[in-house]
Amino acid sequence: MNEYSSHTRQDGPKPYRIGFLLIDNFTLIALASAIEPLRMANQLSGNELYTWQLLSADGNPVSASDGISIGADAAITTKENYDVVIVVGGVDITRSFNQKEVNWLQSQARRHVMLGAVCTGAYVLASAGLLNGYSCSAHWECLAALQEQFPKVNCTNRLYTLDRDRMTCTGGGAPLDMMLSMVTRQHGKALTGAICDMFVCDRVRSDSEQQRVPLRRLLTPAQPKLAEITELMENNIEEPIELEELATFVGVSRRQLERLFLKHLGCTPSRYYLKLRLDRARQLLKQTTRSIIEISAMCGFVSPPHFSRCYRKYIGISPKEERAAVWSLKQVDTAAANMSGYDVNPASPSRSSMALRAAKAEPSYGAVNFMAAPLRYTPPTTTVITADVAVLTEQP
Repeated sequence: MNEYSSHTRQDGPKPYRIGFLLIDNFTLIALASAIEPLRMANQLSGNELYTWQLLSADGNPVSASDGISIGADAAITTKENYDVVIVVGGVDITRSFNQKEVNWLQSQARRHVMLGAVCTGAYVLASAGLLNGYSCSAHWECLAALQEQFPKVNCTNRLYTLDRDRMTCTGGGAPLDMMLSMVTRQHGKALTGAICDMFVCDRVRSDSEQQRVPLRRLLTPAQPKLAEITELMENNIEEPIELEELATFVGVSRRQLERLFLKHLGCTPSRYYLKLRLDRARQLLKQTTRSIIEISAMCGFVSPPHFSRCYRKYIGISPKEERAAVWSLKQVDTAAANMSGYDVNPASPSRSSMALRAAKAEPSYGAVNFMAAPLRYTPPTTTVITADVAVLTEQP
């Protein structure tokens, strides 16, 4: 018996069975981050503590977001018993799953199987009504759509959330932390610590830690006032707060507020606030079926024409064109699927081009303009601000 084998499950040597339901365009990094700690737990303990299967709707391979096709071990129609079923989501999640998968997840819930999700997989569980009354985590790019579409779900910004018989997680490497927390609960800290050593991982992040909040994380130690203001802006998109009121909230003058933004962010507060609102609008346009009129109001614009003018200046196309482009992608993909038996294009596209095409439906597509100048402010003789295309002045 080795150092870790004493941490066996109390109910005997039977392995803990996990099914990973792969959704089209799932992210490979999230899947690997979830499976690798299970593999290493088995290796270090010298016991099969965990078993896992990759599942798809029909048993066929599933394409990941990077174009790599991963074979499934079984179809969801196969009669298997799992302790946990984890939905692995990824790109374009609102249009990447089907009713067959939803029905199967509902059947697993009726059997009292624990359900989980990584990356954007929580959207699928929510669509099945399986997160109503639960707290959940999902990748930050999916949160706006999740909150808007499913008001009965308590969306959090935590790396992962454990709520009764649900375990949900953000993307990237965060599933590693969620699965290691599970290993700790079931087999103790010694095994988890050894897994961390093998993966050159200095610690297991807790479920109370937050996922990507890039600006606040950078600003909080050095500029707590600015961090507080940006958080107020992020939390008040539908009804924007006047700048005078923002300044009063954090105990600075309007002039001090302007100086803080110009010095540290290279733009005015109004420009930054507008960028936040337009970013949210882009998420809703791409990931929900809300009308442009509704999205305009939800993001604090005085009228749809005002929204359209700002959006065109920010993105380069109108909201209507943005929405049409997303849905035309879906129609083309559907048509291609219907013609799968015909060799209409002998030259297969590269994996990278397929991945880029799938990513066009994401709000972050094209968000970083490498040709644009970085945000900066030139103070000595002029108040002209040089900024990239993502920052602009709101016109009444």
